Amino acid sequence: MAPWSDWDAAARGTLRFLHDYLGWDVWLVTHVESDVQRVVHAHPDGAVRPGTELAWERSFCRQMIEGRAPRVATVTAAVPEYASRTTGLIQDVAAYIGVPLVTRDGQLHGTLCAVAFRARPRSAARDLALVETTARMLSTLLATSDDRQQGTGAS
Repeated sequence: MAPWSDWDAAARGTLRFLHDYLGWDVWLVTHVESDVQRVVHAHPDGAVRPGTELAWERSFCRQMIEGRAPRVATVTAAVPEYASRTTGLIQDVAAYIGVPLVTRDGQLHGTLCAVAFRARPRSAARDLALVETTARMLSTLLATSDDRQQGTGAS
């Protein structure tokens, strides 16, 4: 099995795998910069255009990152921190799962997350372990990619 050509290809492949294996309607890799969360990759293709921006203060992911809401909400309406954010781009979100993507020094790079437009069964909370492991892999690849760009990693 050949490796992906770069981090972006790994991120896209990961989103395809998670969509096919776990379901959920839309899978995203995002990047957070200052007060904006930007979609880097989305699956299925065309579900959300890469480059789409969401105000970080309104983001489900911010609530998750800051520990105010859980990493998995099979019914977002049952979690006040998520229910209060269902406007605009995220108005039809009925379920959410997300984990941080971090740099080698532990700084937030973005998120790996998914949404569903119908509530998910409580058993979907079991998806979290695979999503966390996958996010750790992407964070590791991100760190390795940064090392190579800076000339500090092995070639």
